Amino acid sequence: MEECMNIEILQADYLNQEHGKDIGYLMNCYSEDPMGGGESLSSQVIASLASELAKIPHAFSLLCYVDGKPAGLINCFECFSTFSCKPLINIHDVVVVKEFRGLGISSSMLSKVAEIAKAKGCCKVTLEVLEGNEIAQGSYKKSGFSDYVLDPSMGRALFWQKAL
Repeated sequence: MEECMNIEILQADYLNQEHGKDIGYLMNCYSEDPMGGGESLSSQVIASLASELAKIPHAFSLLCYVDGKPAGLINCFECFSTFSCKPLINIHDVVVVKEFRGLGISSSMLSKVAEIAKAKGCCKVTLEVLEGNEIAQGSYKKSGFSDYVLDPSMGRALFWQKAL
């Protein structure tokens, strides 16, 4: 008989040393994954990510622990929808450590983000996903996300970047 796992999701305290260490660890796991670029983060980024996030007033992160081990992370930023004239939450990173995938962790964390967004009076939650990341897309669709279209004749919105 399979043993029950204790899954805990909480809002990270960026100034809590343990949370800070876990945020760096989880982001590095994501970065080393092919969907995160396949390369390790620098030790400086790993060590200082939480303290730098603490400086951003509209940032928040959710941590997931399975039996006390860091298993998942979502980093979010409160932004603003000019079309709705209301705040929105942009999910910047969704991380589930490989050994804990398939437990419904991302769905549970996404539900918690939606709860927080509703409490803040947000009009929507946004995120970006790689075109080839079908597993993540399936999870996001299950949680109610879909691609962004204003006018079907103009196609889907694309997420672009310019490195500086």
